[in-house]
Amino acid sequence: MEKLNVFQFSVTHEKRIGKLNQTPKLIWFTGLSGSGKSTLANALEERLFEKGLLTYILDGDHVRMGINKDLGFSKEDRKENLRRVAEIARLFLDAGFIVIAAFVSPLESDRALVKSIVGADRYFEVYVNTPLEICEKRDVKGLYLKAKSGEISNFTGISALYEPPSNPFLSVDTSDKELQLNIDYIFNKTYLL
Repeated sequence: MEKLNVFQFSVTHEKRIGKLNQTPKLIWFTGLSGSGKSTLANALEERLFEKGLLTYILDGDHVRMGINKDLGFSKEDRKENLRRVAEIARLFLDAGFIVIAAFVSPLESDRALVKSIVGADRYFEVYVNTPLEICEKRDVKGLYLKAKSGEISNFTGISALYEPPSNPFLSVDTSDKELQLNIDYIFNKTYLL
């Protein structure tokens, strides 16, 4: 197979991170719908932004309205959704950003794919380990009720499997702590790396 000749740009990854004076990383929130992933991602980005860091959030709902609007919720489509997100995150990381991602990402193998795309040294998995009962109570969109009634198929936690991370970087439960306590914990563990 012939090797592809890739153009080498003058402004390198090393030059970008030197100018930004920050360590690019992907902080990946995974957990059930309603667990608090997006809320945590938003609050963490606020904290990092206040510190003068360049950040960007990739969120499941937003990504599915644009670049991934052609995908459904089958196992194959979920995998492709996360693969595309990982490729986008990799580009942001190469630009020097701290990327915060909030995705159900129910399968360990799909999260491993994300990790392999962005690099293990830049991937920090945060398991939002909020019990299903709490997630169902927070269900502002009525998704759990629709899943239980059969209106929605392949809904994670009801009719589709969620594999908890076997070895997450961090694990938090948003049902038993105030938001700011969780953010302090996550910030202190990820920012200081």
